[in-house]
Amino acid sequence: MLCELYIENLAVIEKAEIPFTESFNVFTGETGAGKSILIGGINAVLGKRVSKDIVRSGCDKAVVTAMFRHLTDSTRSKLSELGIDCEDDELMITREILADGGSSARINSKTATAAAVREIGDTLIDIHGQHDNRILMYPEKHIEIVDSYGGLHTYLDDYRNSFRDLQSTARKIKELTALEKEKQQRSEFLSQFLNDVGELEIEDENEDTEVDNEFAVANNSSLLAEVISRSHIAVTGDENNSGMTETIDTVIGELSSYSDIMPKLEQLVNRFEAAKIELTDLGDELSHLLDSIDIDEKRLEYLSDRREKLYNIKKRYSCTLGELMARYDSYSKEAGEIAGYSKEIGELTERKNTLLMEVSEKAEKLSALRAEASERLTGKISDELKFLDMPNVRIAFEHSRGKLTLTGMDVMELMISVNPGEPMKPIAKIASGGELSRIMLAIKNVIAENEDIPTMIFDEVDTGVSGRAAQKIGVKLRQVSKSRQVLCVTHLSQIAVMADNHLLIEKSNSDDKTYTDVTRLDTEQRVSEIARILGGEHITQTTLDNAAEQLASREKIYNEILVK
Repeated sequence: MLCELYIENLAVIEKAEIPFTESFNVFTGETGAGKSILIGGINAVLGKRVSKDIVRSGCDKAVVTAMFRHLTDSTRSKLSELGIDCEDDELMITREILADGGSSARINSKTATAAAVREIGDTLIDIHGQHDNRILMYPEKHIEIVDSYGGLHTYLDDYRNSFRDLQSTARKIKELTALEKEKQQRSEFLSQFLNDVGELEIEDENEDTEVDNEFAVANNSSLLAEVISRSHIAVTGDENNSGMTETIDTVIGELSSYSDIMPKLEQLVNRFEAAKIELTDLGDELSHLLDSIDIDEKRLEYLSDRREKLYNIKKRYSCTLGELMARYDSYSKEAGEIAGYSKEIGELTERKNTLLMEVSEKAEKLSALRAEASERLTGKISDELKFLDMPNVRIAFEHSRGKLTLTGMDVMELMISVNPGEPMKPIAKIASGGELSRIMLAIKNVIAENEDIPTMIFDEVDTGVSGRAAQKIGVKLRQVSKSRQVLCVTHLSQIAVMADNHLLIEKSNSDDKTYTDVTRLDTEQRVSEIARILGGEHITQTTLDNAAEQLASREKIYNEILVK
């Protein structure tokens, strides 16, 4: 339980050391005196998010320290889990909030994270804030009430783990399917490319050059043979034509017969004989060339076709044969990876189907547990509401099933009938502020029965109630304080008089600064404060007597109401 709270430089609170009893502690004070700041300080020491604006103006930091004793097994277990020593069954938590926005925390003088403080804080104090009644106004929150009462968080966590796994698998399938669709065109291109290039069976990146050269020769072989043949005939002659060598022989014979008469002709004859030798040699070479030419029409046809195909493939993909071969290897690998998506999608789909069955089974179990818990819960709440002066109220959880979500398949909404004969309607539509306050108090009390949190804080639980209903709330809080510590912020005397420890929050001004003090009241001071609550600024003796009477008769009222 919370034994003591020390606050320094928290908003308008310069310094405050606040002691608490083990039972019923109540805070009262004028509106704006700083009661909400006190709750904010407790939230801070429990690891909740705080703003730097909470630091008192002109100060470097705010400090809040809480001392706890008589720790529960849950708290000790959490401390052990976090590796924090706890001697003498005492726990001290300190939170510092810096004006520059930073913060730090210590647990038993050991530095700790805000997350660790939050985990421990959840085992120490349950705060019912003045805005918590709004939970009843949001149907989607009602299922949390059932889960909390039924202690279903373990089942819910297990279900959520499976559901998140299902979501992750479905999301992966969706991503891969989208990726597969996006790459379909790419796959078609790769397939076409691999077919086009693969069927050519290119093994040499210089094949196109070699084919061009061979084709050029093969394509001109007939013409070459004809030209060489004519040249050979022109040099050597045939049966129809005399060649140049025969003509030179004739010239040599005729000139030689007259060389005696004209000696200079001898020189010409010698030159013609040399020319004949050269022509004979040329004729032999032409003959050899003619013999070397092989005219293969099939080879020429193949080379022509191959040349055209190589040209077209290079033009189509705008690259050389070497680049085509490199792309073929790369694209083959890429095509294999794309094909792998389909296989992975198939495997994931099988896993998704298995998970869907698993999630559905867990949702069914969770739904059955909720149905059972909601019946028990409504019975308990109804009993509490009868005590809180709402005997005619009928309450139930409307339970329907929908699609699988993170919370299961259930849709649960709290329904209420305030007056006899009226049909059940959604609580968010018909309950008044006072009714909501009492219903939420009833829910909190019922849920607390299943928890071992030692301290409960109620911040203005009296919203919208007065008279006998307020008296009943005060008695209920006092009753709850018999089994756990209760802290309550209130504006009603009926609730304040039931407390064992009455703390007054007062605001004052000095030297242009605002200060808030927290004072533990003795009996006489309590009478004055109760009288202020009853009569406001103008307190009469009658008001004081009334206040004293309420305090004096609180035990009698408490016992009488409990007996009834």
